[in-house]
Amino acid sequence: MTTATVTFFTPYPFKVGQKIRITAGPRRGDWEVMALDEQKVTLRCPVSQRLVTWDHFLHLSETIDNCPWPA
Repeated sequence: MTTATVTFFTPYPFKVGQKIRITAGPRRGDWEVMALDEQKVTLRCPVSQRLVTWDHFLHLSETIDNCPWPA
């Protein structure tokens, strides 16, 4: 098996009450996590108090050198 530099994307493990800041894209801004289920996350804007429910969309990423590829 060969190795390569591989980037991993892992769904972000939200927690109710967590304060987050999305730094880019149409959802950018400050939000508070209000509710969660397996498919959806509900966020509240701290300024407008607007509630939005979206499919889980944020991921943590890391890049690992010399990782076996493909797995």
